[in-house]
Amino acid sequence: MRRILAVVMFVLPVVAGILVTRQLVAQAPAPARVEAVQAGLAVRVAPVAPVPLVPEARGWGNVRAADSWSAVSEVRGRVIWRHPDLEPGRGIGRDEEILRIDPADYQLAIAQAEADLAALRAEEAQLGAEEENTRRVLALEEARLALVESDAARTRELVAQGTAAPARGDEAERAVLAARRTVVELQNALALLPPRHERITAQIARTGAALERARRDLQHTSITVPFDMRITSAPAELHQVVAVGQTLASGEGFSRAEVVAQIPVEAFQRMLSGLDLPGGILGAMQSDLGAQIAVSIEPVNNPGQIWQGHITRIEPALDARARTVQAVIEVADPYAGAHPPERIPLVTNLQVEVRLTGPAMDDVLAIPASAVHNGRVYLVGDGDRLVLRPVTVAFRQGDLAVVGDGLEPGDRLVLDDIAPAVPGLLLLPVAP
Repeated sequence: MRRILAVVMFVLPVVAGILVTRQLVAQAPAPARVEAVQAGLAVRVAPVAPVPLVPEARGWGNVRAADSWSAVSEVRGRVIWRHPDLEPGRGIGRDEEILRIDPADYQLAIAQAEADLAALRAEEAQLGAEEENTRRVLALEEARLALVESDAARTRELVAQGTAAPARGDEAERAVLAARRTVVELQNALALLPPRHERITAQIARTGAALERARRDLQHTSITVPFDMRITSAPAELHQVVAVGQTLASGEGFSRAEVVAQIPVEAFQRMLSGLDLPGGILGAMQSDLGAQIAVSIEPVNNPGQIWQGHITRIEPALDARARTVQAVIEVADPYAGAHPPERIPLVTNLQVEVRLTGPAMDDVLAIPASAVHNGRVYLVGDGDRLVLRPVTVAFRQGDLAVVGDGLEPGDRLVLDDIAPAVPGLLLLPVAP
């Protein structure tokens, strides 16, 4: 009984407290309601406006010499002199002799041909004199034949009249036949002279050709360079016997360099679309693209050093794997201003970056490429609310995207990324 009384005494105050608390809460005044103010998301905004854009295309390539030369021996012989600077990497000036092959055999060949030619010309002169003498003798014999025939005619008349013996007539006939034989022999001799003239003329021509060939061979014993160059190889050595067709030295010119630049097909097509090229692709291959496209070249391992060039031609084939056009670019005076290591010249096999720029394109809607999100852009619409609009990107150039469809001048473009991008989100536009 005492335990029950203790429990009742404990529970009654607790229950009474709960009841009092509920009563107080029920009678308390309701809290005042405060309307929440929605805050806009601060974003950078720029108006869309047409701007001029200079189209450009970038590519890569290696430098090569525009002018290269190899000395190939055209005669056989022993090298008797070698230029002291005929070593790879050394420079040789235009028309300088670099090698000399023993000319003795060719000098002897010239002397022999000249002697043969002199003998043939003497024989030709002798034949001419012989022809002239034969003609004079023939004229005399023909005159003598006429006299003998006249005398024989008179003798035949006398024999017919009986005043001369028949033997005398026979003697006169024999004289006529002898004179005719002499005339015929002289005529035959003259008839044989033209073939002899032709034979001697042919021999003179053949000997003259041999003489000219010997003289050319003698000239080929001296090897000179056709332009200023840097020697790349020089396998011929002093006292070496060289054969016809053997490479003696090679070099590359200083005055011009070429770069075969690999330009992406799409970028190059875009470049051509802004040019005045009658005839399409064929016109591009036949036109002077260098007059409309500016070219700058920058060595990969020496950035900041810029060289100017111009397109000389487009190679006929594309690189199917890389999908690139091969543009041949020429650089004048690639060694000008070279001061290694600060500024290196454009030497063979140097890798360079090539930048092509064409005429400016007017009224282009170009926006930052970072403002395009999976084919959509963020715009500030009415009431500064977020609008998501799909766009068509015509092409990208550097950090810009040129929009072909989906934007209008005056649209307010959001430059920042918004996550999550919920249409209708309240924005707070700020200047970029």
